[in-house]
Amino acid sequence: MRKSNTSKLPGGDAQFRAASDQSLLVSFGQQITLESHRRVLKLLRLLQSKPIDEIRNLHPAYCSLLIKFDPLRLDHSELQSRLVPYLARLEHAPLPKPRQIEIPVCYGGEFGPDLDDVAAMHGIAPTQAILLHSSPIYIVCFLGFAPGFAYLGGLPKALASPRLETPRAKVPQGSVGIGGNQTAVYPFATPGGWRLIGRTPMAMFRRNQRPMNLLQIGDRVRFRPISEEEFAESSSR
Repeated sequence: MRKSNTSKLPGGDAQFRAASDQSLLVSFGQQITLESHRRVLKLLRLLQSKPIDEIRNLHPAYCSLLIKFDPLRLDHSELQSRLVPYLARLEHAPLPKPRQIEIPVCYGGEFGPDLDDVAAMHGIAPTQAILLHSSPIYIVCFLGFAPGFAYLGGLPKALASPRLETPRAKVPQGSVGIGGNQTAVYPFATPGGWRLIGRTPMAMFRRNQRPMNLLQIGDRVRFRPISEEEFAESSSR
């Protein structure tokens, strides 16, 4: 099953595509929307609550769910058929109440070296850029790139900015960046090409805690501006 096909069900059109000989990609359109992501989350929760034995792993993204399965026990067509009852339940499937997480951020200065450039790019003052970034409630759409790196949906269009032409060799831990129409927090020091507008003292990746990732799929996130003094105080705890 190498070609895509679409299933028209009450939960919305679902497109199936064989991503490999042991994985199936279930997509809900090509546009990143809250509704398409809700369908991904609903299918994920349904498969977690009533597992299909032959499924090995589930990997959610913005508008798709990658399903890895045992190819010795199941093929793509059989898996697709077994997914139909789950997809038919999407319309009325409940989602658990999302966690609300507030992340303190010190914007600009040495913590956000690209804030002024982002503001100038959009013809606004840095203070307005901070207000725009800290006002929305974001949703954790998926985890990737690095452990604890959560891609957040909901960035205002007025802040959408292209990645740097030349990525930095090292982005400090806790840096808050903008890449295209997304925003995220770097969980630890790593190379990166997003435009840095601030930094948080809050740990995104905790090696000695379970779960290790602070942010989980479906969480709601709001950024709270703090001063350099508050940042220093929080970092010393």
